[in-house]
Amino acid sequence: MSHNEVSLSERLADSIVAIIRTERLGPGDALASSRDLARRFEVTTPTVREALRRLEAMGVVEFRHGSGTYVGPGIDRRLLANPHLRGRSRASVLELVEARLVLEPAIAAAAARAREPVAVERLAAATDNALHPPGDSLRVALHFHVTLAAASGNALLREAVEALLAVRAPEQTEIRHRYNDRVRDHAEHVAIFTAVRDGDADEAERLTREHLIAIRDAVAAADFPEDPRNPRDPADPADPDPRGMPR
Repeated sequence: MSHNEVSLSERLADSIVAIIRTERLGPGDALASSRDLARRFEVTTPTVREALRRLEAMGVVEFRHGSGTYVGPGIDRRLLANPHLRGRSRASVLELVEARLVLEPAIAAAAARAREPVAVERLAAATDNALHPPGDSLRVALHFHVTLAAASGNALLREAVEALLAVRAPEQTEIRHRYNDRVRDHAEHVAIFTAVRDGDADEAERLTREHLIAIRDAVAAADFPEDPRNPRDPADPADPDPRGMPR
């Protein structure tokens, strides 16, 4: 593909996003077909498809086989996934948990201080996700940890947690597989919710930290067989026990 073709598909991707904004489309809304977009912009259908593939890689659009193209959950995301990132490993999963450990305990404390009734009600509903996982989607409206961030009252914190889980979706899926005691997970979510509902910021922060540390320990203790398609990074601390990392 030539430089001009790349530039055209980039510009076309921007134009498609402009349509989404102008028409006030949101996640799940249908887009015009590739042929209709090609006629609208007076370009070839393959060029439109190339632009749509760019947007798909960022979660801005989604292709549904036999149905069409739809606005994706990444339309408002400011942190973007890298579709060429190497596969998940013990190190990459632990990296996600460590990032969450930095963010989420303080977020839980902020949610307890805010204690906004509607947000608390949504968080109560979200506690059921541990017993009834939300299928393959990690971006549902009532994901417990995203809803907890929303309860802080800071939209950017909610967006940051949601984007982090979406950008590192393979690692988050691995966490769900490794920390698979749904009864325990549910009980820990209920305890965090109770602290938020009661306005106990210190307890909400402590419980969230302990919850994430338990997840980190489960990941660190799990067996990660090496994938021949994804050879281990020399920096991957798969052999030393990462549970000795500072908490």
